[in-house]
Parts: sequence; structure tokens; C-alpha cells
Amino acid sequence: MDINGLKENVESWWSNVAEGWRQLRHSASGALTRFKPSDQTNLPESSTIDDGTWLSSLSWSMLGVDLLEDDRRLVARLEIPGIDKDDLKIEVVDDALVISGEKRFERDSSDGRWRTIQCAYGAFRRVVPLPAPVRADQAKASYRNGVLRVELPKIEPRPARAVTISVQ
Repeated sequence: MDINGLKENVESWWSNVAEGWRQLRHSASGALTRFKPSDQTNLPESSTIDDGTWLSSLSWSMLGVDLLEDDRRLVARLEIPGIDKDDLKIEVVDDALVISGEKRFERDSSDGRWRTIQCAYGAFRRVVPLPAPVRADQAKASYRNGVLRVELPKIEPRPARAVTISVQ
């Protein structure tokens, strides 16, 4: 392979990597969510954890959302495994669905040592922009198998009307 062919291959590879990174940043930027541990999070003592990379204050997780829109509603499905439904708060603030809560660490009954802790624990807040105005007072939510489902009826658009204003 000559130098020009090698250069073209490297440029093509770099272009693919850069495009993939842009796509990942665009599609996942809202899903990356910080978890902030508190006293209620119930994390184990640092002295019982052998994972040298674990820092309780740097806990992040992807809270992916699927958002469906049809003529009459928006339906958001958010993956939040390992949380009790009573620890969720769901609000519509301006033009966004805001889900917050706290994922608590569940202690095991053994006296062993934690070798790895990769799951995120603590308080979180996930904001999902809504593409249409909704009737928040008529929203319904359910939580099953680690998936929160929120159905938000849309506000029906009013038909445009023309009003003639006379000049005096």
C-alpha cells in the first residue's frame, strides 16, 4: 500500500470515529445522569470496598428514554431499574417531563467485601424535553419491571381563525 492509500484509510477511519462520537453525544447526552449519594442512599463504608476506581461522589448512569408521540398523546418510557416506585417524583415543568428520585443501595446479609460496585446510587434528576404541550393534570404513570411509563395527553391545537380589524 502506498502512502496515499494509507492516508486515505486513516482519514476514512478518523471520519467514521468522529461521526460515531458526534452521534453518541447527540443521542445520549440527555440520558447521562448524575446520582448524588446522601445519608439515605445507604452505601457501604469505603473500607469494605476493594474497587479502587469507585468513588461514591462520581456516580453516573444512563437513564435511557423512549418518547412516542401520536395525534393525542406523548408516552415516555424511562429505564430506572432497582428503584422503589415510592422513591420517584414525576413533574411537568414548562415544556419538559422531570423525573427525580433516589436509588438506594440494598445491603446483603453477608459480612463479605465488595469487590466491584458499578451501579449508580443516590438522588437523581432526569429532564426529558417534550415536543408538544400536554395536559399534565391528566397524566398517568406506571412502573413495572424497572421501566417507568408516563402517558401525557396532548393539548389539542385550536384551529386557526382570522379576525378582521377595521381601521378607524
